[in-house]
Amino acid sequence: MDINQIIALRVRDLRSQRGWSLEVLATRSGVSRSTISLIERGESSPTAIVLDRLATALSVPLASLFEQHAREDSPSPLSPAGQQAVWTDPASGYVRRHLSSAVPCPTQLVEVLFPAGQRVSYETSLQESDVIQQLWMIGGTMEVRVGETTWQLQKGDCLTMKLDRPNAFHNPGRVTARYLVALTRLSPEGI
Repeated sequence: MDINQIIALRVRDLRSQRGWSLEVLATRSGVSRSTISLIERGESSPTAIVLDRLATALSVPLASLFEQHAREDSPSPLSPAGQQAVWTDPASGYVRRHLSSAVPCPTQLVEVLFPAGQRVSYETSLQESDVIQQLWMIGGTMEVRVGETTWQLQKGDCLTMKLDRPNAFHNPGRVTARYLVALTRLSPEGI
């Protein structure tokens, strides 16, 4: 399934589960009703910032907007490379590949290609105190800010962070950075 269709289905389903109209989601997110309508029809590729605003308004992790939920009782545990959802942020050009299968799992894996010189800030991000993110650098360099703290990451470095504050990603290098993200939902008792 096309990534814009996955996002469309998730946003529409989450809005419907809450019994919200397009107008209510627009008001809560600060994203125009017409933009949300285009997204829900799969006719628009929203930016990371727009998706962040929608996820925050819907009280879900941003990553959940990319998840393809199983439509059958026994989804395949295999996620073939050719069927993995790939999304490109129209504003920064960063590419996000959702690696995990549709089998329910507390951890989701994502590969990111982040162009040189680009930056994405999630300032309105949901305070996701129940999500831990690990970022493992495969190549290039990244500056990652969580709250007031910034880390400089090089190939091989791994950063673990709780997604409970605004965060930002910047590639200060001259080459595309490549990294793996593991997002894990915590149970009430911890991992």
